[in-house]
Amino acid sequence: MRALKDWPLNHRYDFRGQAVRYGTTGDGPPVVLVHGTPFSSFVWHRIAPLLAESRRVFYFDLLGYGRSEMRDGQDVSLGVQNEILAGLLVHWKVERPHVVAHDFGGATALRAHLINGCDFHSLTLIDPVALAPWGSPFVRHVHEHEAAFRGLPPYIHEAILPAYIRGAVKRTIPDDELAPYVGPWLGETGQAAFYRQIAQMDQRYTDEVEPRYGEVRCRTLILWGEDDAWIPIERGRRLQALIPGARFRPVPDAGHLVQEDAPEAIIAALFDFLRQPDV
Repeated sequence: MRALKDWPLNHRYDFRGQAVRYGTTGDGPPVVLVHGTPFSSFVWHRIAPLLAESRRVFYFDLLGYGRSEMRDGQDVSLGVQNEILAGLLVHWKVERPHVVAHDFGGATALRAHLINGCDFHSLTLIDPVALAPWGSPFVRHVHEHEAAFRGLPPYIHEAILPAYIRGAVKRTIPDDELAPYVGPWLGETGQAAFYRQIAQMDQRYTDEVEPRYGEVRCRTLILWGEDDAWIPIERGRRLQALIPGARFRPVPDAGHLVQEDAPEAIIAALFDFLRQPDV
């Protein structure tokens, strides 16, 4: 599948004095792509070019991730990311976009919809963080011992990080393809940001909206990698039961990062789902 050789994030949105980097491509009805953790908008590099053939695609790096600003003392929790998404929609002058969201991006989109009142034309959730309990075994362990991990020598961190991210992908991903996922978290700033975002993970941000999933007011599609080792597929079926009219589609031979294991399955599902009329 064709992917962008370069991943342009040429624009800046200022959120409370902090830079959120974003990019746009294509022309047509708006589609907003929201990534999860510990990733960046680069997860969409195989998806965005094909969507952009018929749609205007917006993508961005969550605050504290990728090429968006990383700094000491930042709030990069789920409690702030929905505020950023809501602000970006106003900044872009985008009303009722199609939203495609993965992992933490799922919680971000659901919170923007249910708390900030953002209206979506449709919502596609890919292996989202939405129901308790959540967090991979590694994340839960680091969260409990964050201070110890924050002080790791860089060479230990650089050894752990690729192994952790590889756990999200079922296929064997080569080092050169893994590098864009690992790179933002390296160096003094990146390493601190990596453990910062884990330290701020708090289930209360999904507990806050879980009782309101029955209020989702747009067509919803849930895609889930059948071999997701981070969040079991049964969680997706539970979520489907809570969102009115939600459709559920398992993705064979895919782990948590479906964008790398089965991008063609995402594209096929989106092309079918986005062109369907509202009911």
